[in-house]
Amino acid sequence: MTAASQTTPSLATPPPAWAVAMRRFTDYLSKDFLGGPRPWKFSWVINFQKAGSFLFFGLLIWYYQNTSTAAWVYLAMHGSYGLVWILKDTAFPDPNWQVKITLGAGLNAFTFVLGLYWVFGWLLISGTSQPKYPLPDAMWFSLCITLCMLGSVIMIAADAQKFFTLRVKRGLITDGMHRWVRHPNYLGEMMIYASFAMMAWHWFPVLVLAWVWLGLFAVNMVMKEASMSRYPEWAAYKKRSWWLIPFVL
Repeated sequence: MTAASQTTPSLATPPPAWAVAMRRFTDYLSKDFLGGPRPWKFSWVINFQKAGSFLFFGLLIWYYQNTSTAAWVYLAMHGSYGLVWILKDTAFPDPNWQVKITLGAGLNAFTFVLGLYWVFGWLLISGTSQPKYPLPDAMWFSLCITLCMLGSVIMIAADAQKFFTLRVKRGLITDGMHRWVRHPNYLGEMMIYASFAMMAWHWFPVLVLAWVWLGLFAVNMVMKEASMSRYPEWAAYKKRSWWLIPFVL
């Protein structure tokens, strides 16, 4: 099987009620909160945070006069990831982010998700977090950089495959980055932000990631699988692939 189904889709398995309810709740907060005019796209809010990360962490280094290796490594990791995201969005934008949202929804998305990501770097660069890593610093930095780079490649390759494949033919994607893992884009994103949290080495990033991964990512993956179940080849694909992490989950 290559990229897409050529058969007529069957009836999909309905998503669980809790996932539907959670999706409605998060969609309201991030797209429709308080109603009113919809002056900006969701992608504009996301890209503001992504593009601004390099400058933001650079300013933190200047403001706190923290020129430690950890600070510079964090700037390179999180700041560069933001620039990579902008390049990705320019080359193959995700249609899910092109919807117009309300002013309140944009502020919600930045305040309760995107802006919280910036706190990771602030904790480290400001000195609020005084990390005592489980490994020597150089080894820990190497581990975090490796995780960030691999996650970036997985996320970008998965998004690119999805974007260009679906332009040619709609259907279930079961090869390439999706051959063994059904949600490689989420896996890559989780690896990236896990590396940032590991650099900060503080309890707050753990809470933020728990909220995002369980309240947003997990719900999206459950809803996506319910949608993909309408294809006849879904059962075989699900049986031979992993949900998120090969050989683990």
